Amino acid sequence: QVQLVESGGGLVQAGGSLRLSCAASGRTFSRYAMGWFRQAPGKEREVVASINWSGARIYYADSVKGRFTISRDNAKNAVYLQMNNLKPEDTAVYYCAIAPSQYTDFVGTAPGSWGQGTQVTVSS
Repeated sequence: QVQLVESGGGLVQAGGSLRLSCAASGRTFSRYAMGWFRQAPGKEREVVASINWSGARIYYADSVKGRFTISRDNAKNAVYLQMNNLKPEDTAVYYCAIAPSQYTDFVGTAPGSWGQGTQVTVSS
């Protein structure tokens, strides 16, 4: 069973930046697509960004394109989400997730495991 631990959330003013990190253990990390999801109060959880096992295929939700960057370091079993020009509507709990199967291009809507989540709050 894989364990995912997020860090890097916090409170930031609109226009500011945060970098989220996710450390993975318990599985051959480099074989799996990874993703970041978020859930705002009263809303469904949505995928924000996904990166495939090699880092060659990346997906972003339209709402974050041009502002967020997902990356991974397979040597460190880590995935990151750099968030720039943050907006109040980015306020949510952000979750790291791992794909349920190896060598896929997308983390999928039903990931194999989730992290515990990290709160991101953007003030106006």
